[in-house]
Formats: sequence, C-alpha cells, structure tokens
Amino acid sequence: MPRHIVCLTFDFDTQSGFIARGLTTQTPLSRGEFGSRVASGRLLDMLKSRGLPSTWYVPGFTIESHPRECEAVLEGGHEIAHHSWAHIPPAEQTRAEEEADMVRANQAIERLTGQKARGYRSPSWDLSDSTIDLLIENGFLYDSSLMGADYIPYRARRKDTFGLGEPYQYGAETSLIEMPISWSLDDHPHFEYLRTPDFVMPGLRSARVVMDSWYDEWRYMKKTLDWGILTYTMHPYVIGRGFRMFALEGLLDKLAAEGAEFMTMEDAAREAQTHLFS
Repeated sequence: MPRHIVCLTFDFDTQSGFIARGLTTQTPLSRGEFGSRVASGRLLDMLKSRGLPSTWYVPGFTIESHPRECEAVLEGGHEIAHHSWAHIPPAEQTRAEEEADMVRANQAIERLTGQKARGYRSPSWDLSDSTIDLLIENGFLYDSSLMGADYIPYRARRKDTFGLGEPYQYGAETSLIEMPISWSLDDHPHFEYLRTPDFVMPGLRSARVVMDSWYDEWRYMKKTLDWGILTYTMHPYVIGRGFRMFALEGLLDKLAAEGAEFMTMEDAAREAQTHLFS
C-alpha cells in the first residue's frame, strides 16, 4: 500500500546562529528572541491543534538559554534532536573542537529529555570530514544534513575522495541513515532578509508562493513513488510570522487531506531502516 511520509522539522536556533555569524548587535539578536518567546509557542499550539508530531533540532545554547521554551517542545511530544551547542558549522572546526561541541550539546539534551539525541543536523548544513565518524562513535541513528537524494533516505558514506581533474570516488557506506534535505524546502533562504557589510540575502518572498512550491514537492513524490519521505525545514523566528503561519497552516491541511503520514524524523528513519535496509 502506498505510504507517503512528511517530516516537519524546526531548527530552534534562537540567537545562536546570529552569534556564530558575528551578528551580535541588538536587532539581529532580537530576531532570535522572537523565535523563542513568541513563535515557538505559536508553532506548538498549531501542531497540537492538528495532532501533528515534529522534530526540533535544538542547539545546547537554546536549551540552556531558553529552558522553559525547550521544556514546552518536549511536553508537546516532539522529538528533540541535536543541532550542535554553539551553531558553529563543523567544517569550520577542528576534529577536537567538533567533538567537544557535540558532546556538550548531547549532555544538554540528556539533561532535558533523559536521553541522548538519536538524530543530528549540522549548523548551516556543512559537515566536516570528521562528522560522520563522530556521529557513529556517539551512537546516532541518523543525520539530516546532506542532499544526495530527495525522498529516499540512504546510508551516509565516509571518506569520498576527489581532486581537480580526477574522477570522483565514493567511500564506504556506514550504518548512519541519511535523511536528505534541500535548501528549496528550507524557509530561511526564501524568507529571511539578511544584510552584512559584504552580503545581502534578500528573502521576503511571498509565503503562499513558497508553500505552493512545497506542496508541489509533495505532489511529485506522491505521483512518482509508492513510498517516500519529504522533509520540510523551518526556523521559528522565520516561519512564525503571522502571515507565514497562515500559509503554512493551509499547506498542512492540504497534505493531511491528501493522506500524508506525519512522523518525527526518528520514527521516519526507523521506518526507512526497516523498509530499505533490513
């Protein structure tokens, strides 16, 4: 019987992403505050009203800076997954720095939930050469940072090799399940206006236009596959604006009416493990 799974995921960065990028004046920091104090509650209320599970990728920074809001996510029955401690991209860290950050964040998650995270998403979706090995060593079930597929999870690999003017050589598959993602299914590049002395990300696209494209991804998966997983990535301080909430609610209601099976990422990864790899 056809089965089409949708995973709603929220990167609960609050101020951490701005601090990691050096955007430490009051206005960008207040964007993160909005995500914690206002938008997270809106999203949790919306999910509760529809009985929808979700996964929240929560930096250790957020857990320790905004404990009540993180407890509300847990009390809502949602998965708490790993998103580093300080939101520094692993590709910018040494192996020792990355491992220390990973362990520190998992300790914060364990204090909040009573267990270590089973899923991981890297800050800025930028893994280092060490990340896969560290995730396996630390007992993770899945990663959600790579883009080698769209609707079908696959085994993450270690040690691909390549060089300018040389053929690409794929490395060995690992036990880690890769739950693929896409910038096109992430609210941040569509909506967030970001200005630095060297760069402007214009954002501010129509919420309904973006939700239409997200709906078309669902339609294509349903048309072409009997089984698949579609992952949407959102940030409370971005998607939590009122007019975007209206558009998101409309999308979720259409998906539910068309038979979408909403799951946490951990549950979807476990189904993928049985469906694809057993």
